[in-house]
Amino acid sequence: MTHYIIRRVLTSAVLMIIISMVTFGVFFMVPKLAGTNPAELYVGKQATPADVAATARKLGLDQPVTVQYARFAKGLVAGRDLDDGPNRTHCAAPCFGYSFRNDRPVWPLLLDRLPVTVSLAVGAAVLWLAGGVLAGVVSALRRGGPLDRTMMVLALAGVSLPVYFTGLLAQLVFVHTLHWLPGGEYVNLADDPAGWAAKLLLGWVTLALLYAAAYARLTRAQMLETVGEDYIRTARAKGLRERTVIGKHVMRSVLTPLVTIFGLDIGGLLGGAILTESVFGLPGIGRLSIDAVNTKDLPVVLGVTLFGALFIVLANFIVDLLYAVIDPRVRLG
Repeated sequence: MTHYIIRRVLTSAVLMIIISMVTFGVFFMVPKLAGTNPAELYVGKQATPADVAATARKLGLDQPVTVQYARFAKGLVAGRDLDDGPNRTHCAAPCFGYSFRNDRPVWPLLLDRLPVTVSLAVGAAVLWLAGGVLAGVVSALRRGGPLDRTMMVLALAGVSLPVYFTGLLAQLVFVHTLHWLPGGEYVNLADDPAGWAAKLLLGWVTLALLYAAAYARLTRAQMLETVGEDYIRTARAKGLRERTVIGKHVMRSVLTPLVTIFGLDIGGLLGGAILTESVFGLPGIGRLSIDAVNTKDLPVVLGVTLFGALFIVLANFIVDLLYAVIDPRVRLG
């Protein structure tokens, strides 16, 4: 198990290095190939040539590409100083960049928004995992019956309806018409737990409907495939109770694909649920990325991209560890 974990840690580290190289190339090299000075993307088109030149010096964009990437990578692990003659701005590690529009390093901006995104993602994940898997199991056990058809129709509707439609409809009904839930700004958990949950509830349900539909369909298909296997028929022939057959043997096989997509889904959401946060006015990482794109704040866009990639790599690492627990044979791979 130790060797398996070490291999996965090294693989994840190499993957993050590759991602940092690709991200650096996209944000710093591609604009040059298109005839645009990356420094202009930092300070905006209204800036004077002197402002652009000063920003280029401060960011080291006037240096060779290898030196630029070395400084960029060093900033991620050890921080860096951004110099401009007598002025010096320190960006502490991990330095995901410095937002000159906000006059702050990007990392603290991300940390300020992270609790909102984590609250939204984790709450929705609990709902869709419990609801989706339960619906899929019930549908498979009642295959062809009215309950099965009803759940699959609801699952198809959940997959088909976009978040911005269901989110706006939910707000119209439950906030503005029935007045069951509050509108207004986001409330911190520490300040008002009830207000925090009430503000996030519609976001949780909206996201859960979208993802639970996919989980229900996958769980149902995987269960129907597994119950026809020889070892399941053997278990039943031995006289094992149906609860034991389903819970111990069938669900063990169903969990493997579910763990895979759950890791990818939760990792992607932790990088920012852009549509959901925008619809419900939640000040999370997704909302931060939208604002950065609208204001052309390149360092923040770059930081959000790396931050989201980090979560996805971390989620895949956790999925690999869970694989080893669910099926010990993968440790030999």
